[in-house]
Amino acid sequence: MPDISPESDSAIHNFIFDLDGTLLDTLPDLVLLTNSILSELGFPERSQDEILSFVGNGVRRLMIQALPENADQDAEDKAMDLWNEKFYDYYEHTFPYVGTVEMLDTLKSAGCELGVVSNKLQSGVDLIIEKCLPGYFEVMLGDSPTCPRKPDPAGIKMAMEVMGVTAENTAYIGDSPSDIVAAHNAGLRGIAVLWGYHKKEDFPTEGDGKPDLFIGKPEDLLKMIK
Repeated sequence: MPDISPESDSAIHNFIFDLDGTLLDTLPDLVLLTNSILSELGFPERSQDEILSFVGNGVRRLMIQALPENADQDAEDKAMDLWNEKFYDYYEHTFPYVGTVEMLDTLKSAGCELGVVSNKLQSGVDLIIEKCLPGYFEVMLGDSPTCPRKPDPAGIKMAMEVMGVTAENTAYIGDSPSDIVAAHNAGLRGIAVLWGYHKKEDFPTEGDGKPDLFIGKPEDLLKMIK
């Protein structure tokens, strides 16, 4: 594991974040929205644990997994149409994790460049950051025709270009193994948070999905900056 402390030549000063499960707890609203769509389509609702297991690979993949196994393409398309229609009304129970705002305030005050790259649809990224965390990020990218979902590194590389930063002094922070794979695919250190939707044992102990560092609370990130 590389030394990424402030005393190290490879110290980190710029940070790109995942969104759901990293900066924001969106699960309560994801559960409400998913079950609203399933109910409207006449399908059984899912438990919170089931929906949690579907999170992380984009909205369409979440809805495909939430639908019954025998659901056809028409049902998938209707579910996505309803998602795009309804999601604006399902952000009343989404909030930053405890300590997140204070951490971002400190990073901004220290002159760090900050960005977000998420598998959430771009419209959802724009909406929820404006509601919960406005004014912190130089770039905010979500799933779109020009920004493929992680673990594809394209979004992280696009964010780095906009921010004007290099891989040597930048890290990607996320709560899932695919976040860490995306970070490594982009040539960045990958930092895994332990307050999100994945446990430490969900991460591999070797390979591209192995985090360079685990952190247990948002303020732990502050130890890395000079």
